[in-house]
Parts: sequence; C-alpha cells; structure tokens
Amino acid sequence: MSDFFYGIQYLFEEILFIPLDALRGMESWWAANFLNWIFMIIGFVAFLYWMKQLKIFNDNNEENKDVTAHSYM
Repeated sequence: MSDFFYGIQYLFEEILFIPLDALRGMESWWAANFLNWIFMIIGFVAFLYWMKQLKIFNDNNEENKDVTAHSYM
C-alpha cells in the first residue's frame, strides 16, 4: 500500500510540478509571478461580471429584500 502513496508523491513532485519548478528558478520577479497575475485577472473579471449581474437584478427589483426572505433570519 505504501507504493501507492509513493506513486502519488512521485506523480505530483516529479511530473505535475515541473512548470512550477521552472517558474521558481527564474530571476525575473514579473515572469516568476506570471501565473499569479493570470489568476488575479481572472478573479477581477469574475468580480466585475458578478457585480454587473447583481446590478441587473437590483434594477429590475427581482430581489426579495424582506426580513423573512430567508428562513435563517
């Protein structure tokens, strides 16, 4: 059974983390954090999309704002 877990360890450490190990060795801070910047841009775009959808529902008065709208309140 331990060979199974060692196989999982090998898969993640030696194969799947190869791109991240390459980023770790770079001397340029901007290039090394390129993946982080991509994730931040995706998160920011998702946030803007979510706020736009909330504004659309708010402008149409589709949201139930009563105190008893949710059972836990």
